[in-house]
Amino acid sequence: MKKIILTSSLLLASLLQAEAQKLNTTEQKIVNTVNQQLSESEALLKKIVNINSGTLNTEGVKEVGAILRKEFDNLGFQTEWVSLPDSLKRAGHLVAERKGKAGKKLFLIGHLDTVFEKAMTFTPYSYVNDSTVTGQGVNDMKGGDVVLIAALKALQANGLLENTSLTAYFTGDEESAGRPTSISRKDFIERAKQAEIALAFETAVGMNTVATARRGSSGWKLNVKGVMGHSSTIFSQQAGYGAIYEAARILNEFREKLSQERYLTFNPGLIVGGSEINDNKEAIGKDNIIAPRVIVSGDLRFLTESQKENARLKMKEIVAQSLNKTKAEITFQDGIPAMEPTKENEQLLAELSKVSIDLGFGPVQAGDPGSRGAGDISYIAKYVACLDGLGASGRGAHAPGETMNIKEFPKLVQRTALFIYRLTR
Repeated sequence: MKKIILTSSLLLASLLQAEAQKLNTTEQKIVNTVNQQLSESEALLKKIVNINSGTLNTEGVKEVGAILRKEFDNLGFQTEWVSLPDSLKRAGHLVAERKGKAGKKLFLIGHLDTVFEKAMTFTPYSYVNDSTVTGQGVNDMKGGDVVLIAALKALQANGLLENTSLTAYFTGDEESAGRPTSISRKDFIERAKQAEIALAFETAVGMNTVATARRGSSGWKLNVKGVMGHSSTIFSQQAGYGAIYEAARILNEFREKLSQERYLTFNPGLIVGGSEINDNKEAIGKDNIIAPRVIVSGDLRFLTESQKENARLKMKEIVAQSLNKTKAEITFQDGIPAMEPTKENEQLLAELSKVSIDLGFGPVQAGDPGSRGAGDISYIAKYVACLDGLGASGRGAHAPGETMNIKEFPKLVQRTALFIYRLTR
């Protein structure tokens, strides 16, 4: 048995060595530089993780932005801070650009904020074990930000950023975008339109899966009215069914007729009903009164715009089939569009997979779009070829104890550096 294990190990080692030989001399230098700069990269990660930058902590977001701005300045990028109107109550965005003519024009996406606001218990950067680190936003997405910056540093150290066309755009409110997004994402979208490829460094789901598609999200609100009366008369021709039964019918038909459609979800997040509902969505009611009012609000997630529109049409049809003496209306609010799967995205995935194979890391495949929520890349997906999920790998994003795989981190930096290098040749 030991001989078999030894033989397998030697075979694996020889295979990895053969894969590494597919790198040219310049690419091998890039890999070596990434490894030499690992301690510096981790120090940067620790520094920004230990700053609270919850979306609403605008000073913390700006502090992280200032640190990363200096990194881009040192790499020869032209940097600026894009401020937002005070009414949006958001910090703004960091933009770093290099303008050249070599290769593809790349739009590189990160974000400075986390979901962890100042009032929440702070988790500093620390080791859980020899392969795992924890800290606020360590994988979503400060780890991804540093994956990108470390890759760019390795390219710069080898003189490979000259004449490239790169725009790095780190938003300050990805986790809770300033409203309206027509303002908070206007500059983001306009700059992305000038690129050919967008790469986003949100959390990686392991080494060998990235996102070629992400679902979009939108909102809906159901307003139901019935006839108020004594509870003893409910179901009668005169009193009807009341608003609560009508709301229950509608929600149940949503579930029965739409819940089996792949990639489509619709969640009623809040329901309020009774005799009266105030502006704070608080209800007053009694057991012996037929409730005349119900309000339900929720979200709708979808993979394509056509799936969204078809779902909305079906929901409207269900709402229109009112029970006796009731009337309901549903309205929809657009949110983040979908990053739809495209042939161009698949071609970009194939190029990334080739880089991974050449590094000896194995092929990369498209992940399940249903496993991810919406993200910044979705705002620009219809304009450029896209990949997402290129950042740090880890677990527990958006929850206390969020972790990052520190052993996979250098491999992800190497892959990013070589991918950018090949795209900009």
